[in-house]
Amino acid sequence: MDSLVSTDWLATHLGAADLSVIDASWFLPALGRDARAEYEAAHIPGAVFFDLDDVSDPEDPLPHMMPDAARFASRMRAIGLGDHERLVVYDNSPHHSAARAWWMLRAFGAHDVAILDGGFQKWRAEGRPVESGVPAARPGHFTPQLDADRIVDKAALLALVGAGSHEIVDARGASRFAGAEPEPRKGLAAGHIPGARNLPQDRLFNADNSFRRGDDLRAAFADAGIDLERPMITTCGSGVTAAVVLFAAHLLGKDDVRLYDGSWSEWGADPATPKATGEA
Repeated sequence: MDSLVSTDWLATHLGAADLSVIDASWFLPALGRDARAEYEAAHIPGAVFFDLDDVSDPEDPLPHMMPDAARFASRMRAIGLGDHERLVVYDNSPHHSAARAWWMLRAFGAHDVAILDGGFQKWRAEGRPVESGVPAARPGHFTPQLDADRIVDKAALLALVGAGSHEIVDARGASRFAGAEPEPRKGLAAGHIPGARNLPQDRLFNADNSFRRGDDLRAAFADAGIDLERPMITTCGSGVTAAVVLFAAHLLGKDDVRLYDGSWSEWGADPATPKATGEA
């Protein structure tokens, strides 16, 4: 299974015994949308709900930080996901949050996991079947093996600022990156990590919500001034859309990419971290 599957592919394979479909929709609170309620109202038949806020570290004050292996295993078991399954993740969110779930699953050792290209938006636009309610839970046993090298913490990123060895890519909108727009979370400074490049995650998609591909996708990185030959660290507001940029780089065959999990929720709240404003 490729890392990106089409709606045609999923429609053909839906119902296969070794295939699980995952709705990982998530919204910023300001949008006033309830991801779980929307899932229960309509989802791809058989899909389970992956709650990014619940599949997180409950002891960390930062939003939806990566949990430890035990918590991740328990949450996967609760929604019926197990080892040796093919996993297809989708969302119905402008934040393209399926990429965060894809990254988490891969970081914890899932080998056969893909994103549904175009997500629920494209699925419904094509008139494909949906169902409501919550499917009966099925047995699942997920054995997590966290690859900590996929994650960057604040201390490690501080050491890289100004070194010129890595591309730091911020997936937030241009106004937030420049510091011209207030952050949606209280208590955060405006601006960005010094030396970072800005690639707003919505620039990685076509009008039908599918990912740009090939030379077209490569051009999105080039237009943002990003050198794909350098190792990359992605960041955003809270680690969700950073995964979109990471996944887009993966589509180009670039996997020397790590995600700063604390992102601006951590960096912008710390008065000691360096900050810049204006365009990159």
